Amino acid sequence: MPAVRFLFIPWDFVLILVFLITVIPWRGDARMKKFMAMADTSPRDRLSLYRSTILLQWLLVAVIAWRCAARSVGAEELGIAAGDPRQVAWVTIVLTGFLCLNQVIGLRRIAKVPPEQRGSLFAITTKIMPRTQKELLVYAALACTAGISEEFLYRGFVLSAFVRMLMNHASPNTLAAILSSAWFSLAHLYQGRRGVITTFVVGLIFASIRIWTGSLIPAVAAHIGIDLAAGICVSKFPRSA
Repeated sequence: MPAVRFLFIPWDFVLILVFLITVIPWRGDARMKKFMAMADTSPRDRLSLYRSTILLQWLLVAVIAWRCAARSVGAEELGIAAGDPRQVAWVTIVLTGFLCLNQVIGLRRIAKVPPEQRGSLFAITTKIMPRTQKELLVYAALACTAGISEEFLYRGFVLSAFVRMLMNHASPNTLAAILSSAWFSLAHLYQGRRGVITTFVVGLIFASIRIWTGSLIPAVAAHIGIDLAAGICVSKFPRSA
């Protein structure tokens, strides 16, 4: 098996990649541990979490978009070009519909399981999910932010950075998809082992779709749909659960 050779990429891209795989997982894990240590969370706690996360993610998008523009990274390379409209449209509908349906079915199954058997990942989910109409509206803004920003970060910037680094390899897209999915999964370290594994698999699916269609739109739509489905379903669970 030939050795993997990494080509040089700009220093600022390297710093961004290091930041995304170190500071983001550390901050998310530390913040969630503090959040989970609370006996219960108030609407103010949850709204503060949503708003600060929205601000951070858009700030990251702005910084990375600025550096990409400075390094002449084009829209097509980042997956924000239109691509084939028909292909993008039907892939978006199928992918979003399938993953949202899978999310809803999974959450309904979990709802039938005794609370003590649901695991730590679901405990985190119920702790941070909205419980009032106002919270749900702000959470919807968060879901849209996460869908757009995280796909731009991981299936746009990170994927394209690794494709550049691996151009000498026989399968740069495949390796870049794996590496970008690893970066994405580690950003969800606060969700525990199960959450990391799940997000890695979802990341591979999104990266594959992004490479195939050349567009971030299917992954963005599916990402938003999954998060919205989770927020709406879990918000209807009885609080005793």
